[in-house]
Amino acid sequence: MTIQRFDTGPRMSQTVVHGNTVYLAGVVANKAAGESVTRQTQDILSIIDGHLAKAGSDKSKLLTATIYLTDMKTFPEMNAVWDGWVSAGNTPARATVEVKLAAPQYNVEIMVIAAR
Repeated sequence: MTIQRFDTGPRMSQTVVHGNTVYLAGVVANKAAGESVTRQTQDILSIIDGHLAKAGSDKSKLLTATIYLTDMKTFPEMNAVWDGWVSAGNTPARATVEVKLAAPQYNVEIMVIAAR
């Protein structure tokens, strides 16, 4: 079985495909860094859509999602965006945890695994 890597750098690949499984690295907001959790989540989910498309998948094929928040008080705010984005009837297994992220301008990071 082959392994494909997309957006590969010296430390990590943003997307790795093995067989019919697509693994995304944790995604943080590019354009919305430092903005509200709502804007960051919107930006992140848009980026995830792009990575999944590049790998031949989409959000209807999500298997798992791990969501990292710097403050669990923003859980409802993030969920409002997530609920509008996730594919109805195809919701993944999911965990949400409170963490300290790598840079202070990020309040949300999302990591997903999908089928192809």
